[in-house]
Amino acid sequence: MTKESGTLTVPNTSHPVPNPGAKSDALHGESLPTASWSSGNLAEAVPGVMTPLCASAWVPASELGLRAPFHAMGALSAEQLAIPANPLDRITNAFYGRMAVRVDFLCEIGDLIPGQTGEALSRDFFGFVPPDFVSKPSNRRLPVIAFRYPRTLLSIARNIERRRRDTDAWWRAEISRVSSLDLEQAQLLLGQAMDRFSGNLAAQAVVAACAIQPVHEQLTTLAGKVGVDPAELMRGHGSHEENAVLSDLWAVSRDRLELSEFLVRHGYHGPGEGEVSTSVWREAPSSIGRIIDRYRALDDSAAPDRAESEWAREREAAERKVFAGLGAFGRLRARLLLRIARRFIPLRGVGKVAYLQALDVVRATARRIGELLVKDERLESPDDTFYLTREEITGPLSGRDFTALVAERREARLRYESLEVPTTWTGNPIASPIAEPAVEPVTELRGTGVSPGIVEGRAVVVVDPADAELETGDILVAHTTDPSWVSLMFLSKALVVDIGGPLSHAAVVARELGIPCVMNTENGTRVIRSGATIRVDGATGRVEIIHPTEGDRQ
Repeated sequence: MTKESGTLTVPNTSHPVPNPGAKSDALHGESLPTASWSSGNLAEAVPGVMTPLCASAWVPASELGLRAPFHAMGALSAEQLAIPANPLDRITNAFYGRMAVRVDFLCEIGDLIPGQTGEALSRDFFGFVPPDFVSKPSNRRLPVIAFRYPRTLLSIARNIERRRRDTDAWWRAEISRVSSLDLEQAQLLLGQAMDRFSGNLAAQAVVAACAIQPVHEQLTTLAGKVGVDPAELMRGHGSHEENAVLSDLWAVSRDRLELSEFLVRHGYHGPGEGEVSTSVWREAPSSIGRIIDRYRALDDSAAPDRAESEWAREREAAERKVFAGLGAFGRLRARLLLRIARRFIPLRGVGKVAYLQALDVVRATARRIGELLVKDERLESPDDTFYLTREEITGPLSGRDFTALVAERREARLRYESLEVPTTWTGNPIASPIAEPAVEPVTELRGTGVSPGIVEGRAVVVVDPADAELETGDILVAHTTDPSWVSLMFLSKALVVDIGGPLSHAAVVARELGIPCVMNTENGTRVIRSGATIRVDGATGRVEIIHPTEGDRQ
């Protein structure tokens, strides 16, 4: 991206993709040789290798979603808001089925925003800064930003809350009628759900980039000046969407809420919920039965709402320390910042719920279309629709047999699942077969400390939360998390996560639960084995393996 034009510079040449997939590959793109990419942050939202239908939802929606906040604040022009026609000019893509974002784009945009830096933006969202990035702050867009940014801040909270209410009512109504739709009606609804998903994702991105990330950066700076732990200022700001799930699960375990009503409220959640081909709670309610049983075994004193009150008191105490360490003008600025934090920090999950509900309607309508195509003998399974793109599944279907295409794409996806792709890279990523865990014993890992505290306990490595053998007081070790993991986090006394930064899902939830958390260990799930005793320092980002499992000692 050039500082003069504000647009990505694209040469008139193409670059071959190494190890190309199937002939009609919907999951593998190409990159400029100088572009820096990361799949870390988006792996929270879309874990693993996507299906083609999932990719045709996420890739264009993420492209718009990443451009929308910077246009809203004035750093990008209206022309730069649209998806570029040239694929090499785009800032999102799929490589070997994994979603990725151009980090160099975000770094350079961050340098155009007053009070922000590209380094901070990259570090907060992705946990790293490209090694060759040189920060060059510029005030070139300052007049536009000075005009647009304040107006954006005044409207984005109400906008995301309205979208949340509207989408919730829409989701409940549409999910209840999907099973009765004919083919044409289902195709129409799938397209509408895709569009709503894109709009809600963009609104979520605007709140995150225009308000939550800058507030996080300013709170961290403020806390450092007065010697206060920044995590104490960032929690206890009222009920978050994840807290609502926890509270309702707790109510089910106390027989104060029927499971059926819980599913009406939260049934769009489920393991790997960002992938449309998964089964969410409304489709597989038995997946949360074991968690409810574990909650029933807990004492009433462990109720989630009691922790919320405690963290609110700790936050208020931390705020008093901040005021005591500042002069009159500093206190005035701090009060304004803290007031903004109380308004915006709880909104982090609001937009996420809205886009997940839209994605769930995509899931439901795709399965309905699959059922109808199976009856017409044009597909072998209802879930085969997930191997078609949006254009294919909503286009003319009369007389089309997708069997061969689906088989080809299934084979490509299986091949991609057998490959390991780096979390960050430049140019086209180089994939390799998934390696076996290191033979040499590892005694310590380093990551990013995002929620303070030091604890020791039994590590439990979890791949799928539905199958987790985690008990109260264990330390949860995961590659990444999404909202469906919150019920497990509540049972844990610390979190260790392979990828992400201070604004990642696990980091935010850990601070709200008041448990230590270390993000971005990169390979914690591969070198830590379930049953090992580990020590987690959520301030320094250090994870020690104190007592490995018997297999690790050999």
